Amino acid sequence: MSNLNIIQGAYEAFAKGDVPGVLGILSPDIAWTEAAGFPYAGTYNGPNAVLEGVFMRLGTEWEGFSAVPAEFVDGGDTIVALGKYSGTYRATGKSFEADFAHVWKLQDGKAVSFVQYTDTLLVDRSLHD
Repeated sequence: MSNLNIIQGAYEAFAKGDVPGVLGILSPDIAWTEAAGFPYAGTYNGPNAVLEGVFMRLGTEWEGFSAVPAEFVDGGDTIVALGKYSGTYRATGKSFEADFAHVWKLQDGKAVSFVQYTDTLLVDRSLHD
């Protein structure tokens, strides 16, 4: 399976709510970086940190949060996904939509790095009344 197929499969798993399927492609040493200004900004090291710091919060704090890729750029060991986020923040009832770029780096069929780029202001506006 190519690195591109692995990352495409991760987005398909995320869309179905298959969090173990997404975590399964992460290296034990994954460095997962959420953009500065994003609600979960920072770097999470290891799949469990990603689960607790990002995925569990997305699942409990948002209604219908999605990350839908529209295009993939295959750079071999580096895969870039371009797409759109959307969701409604439960605490405010406000929704948002924002473009994203995700840069994945893979080694031996596992993601060792993930970096998120997005317009964090669009997300932040949904967090406040």
